[in-house]
Amino acid sequence: MASKPPKTAAKSSPAAAKKAASGKRPAAAVAKPLLADVRAKIDQIDRGIQALIAERAQFAHQVGKAKGKLAAAVDYYRPEREAQVLRMVVDRNEGPLSDEVLVHVFREIMSACLAQQEPLKIGYLGPEGTFSQQAVLKHFGRSALGLPMASIEEVFQEVEAGNADFGVVPVENSGQGTIQITLDMFLTSNLKICGEVELRVQQFLMSRSGRLEDIERVYAHPQSFMQTSSWLRANLPKAEKVPVSSNAEGARRARNADDAAAIGGESAGQVYGLKKVVTKPIQNDADNTTRFLVIGRQFFPSSGHDRTSVLVFIHDKPGALFDVLSPFARHGISMNRIESRPSHQARWEYGFFIDLAGHIEDASMQAALAELKAHSAEIKVLGSYPVAVP
Repeated sequence: MASKPPKTAAKSSPAAAKKAASGKRPAAAVAKPLLADVRAKIDQIDRGIQALIAERAQFAHQVGKAKGKLAAAVDYYRPEREAQVLRMVVDRNEGPLSDEVLVHVFREIMSACLAQQEPLKIGYLGPEGTFSQQAVLKHFGRSALGLPMASIEEVFQEVEAGNADFGVVPVENSGQGTIQITLDMFLTSNLKICGEVELRVQQFLMSRSGRLEDIERVYAHPQSFMQTSSWLRANLPKAEKVPVSSNAEGARRARNADDAAAIGGESAGQVYGLKKVVTKPIQNDADNTTRFLVIGRQFFPSSGHDRTSVLVFIHDKPGALFDVLSPFARHGISMNRIESRPSHQARWEYGFFIDLAGHIEDASMQAALAELKAHSAEIKVLGSYPVAVP
């Protein structure tokens, strides 16, 4: 019987040979952390976070005392200070959480701390479930008291009357342009712009049954119909399109019939018990964003990164628009946006809504506006406010 050949040593890799030559032993495998130990560490961190939030709330209460006894919650609110705090959060962020997530967390902490005095009352275009309500939650947090209104005009009226501390109204969409009714309200209103909110808008088709083949009519705000026109044309060309005052109103109507659907955000579907007909958003523009304005009754100091909105009335004459814009160029002020509307005050007189980089307190802004007075029928400063924090 033949004997088995002797075993030969396995051929070592160049890396192993190098380690052997150096006399170093291979590093030991890192032991897996025990789940119980990790959870205990998280619990310890959570206790520390909770203690710091409580401490922050106590200091926020002391700020209220330092200001003295004021009339209402609105007197304690400082949008420029909140913007500064949130920008510092973004500047400090090194991950792994996104800037947007951390801003949301700190916004809710500040909202709760402010509500220790009394919750802010915020008017918005209702009913519950609109994108305007989402903008309120993004800007003021869930500790503010939202007041749904039937129209943009009513939001202005309630803030002017003092029944709401602030209002949130849409002013422009990245794909469909300006919401004209909001601009027209500023022609006669004395309210000021105190802030802005940029909200990523995702439009969904929702119905009671969740079945595309059941749908014979669709409810939506006219802006939403425009924002989803391509998808509707391709998928529901024969369905009746019924415009309503808000997407939430459309969702409220659609919940009553299997052959109806509504276009709107996920929150509207949750409020009114509707299912998504298709799981993906149906808007034409994947980066669809709406800008909202926060309206109030007073100006606020500079936050360090601000925008100023002005309304300039001019008579129709050659070179009128050049006369309006040139002072800003001479004083190094960037113009972010310009929109014209009939003034409704005199024939062929127009109002130009202009968004400018900077604050009304800036010397360059004051110099430019002083120069502009010679070329305009009237200048109305609508507000200086912090640029939206993501």
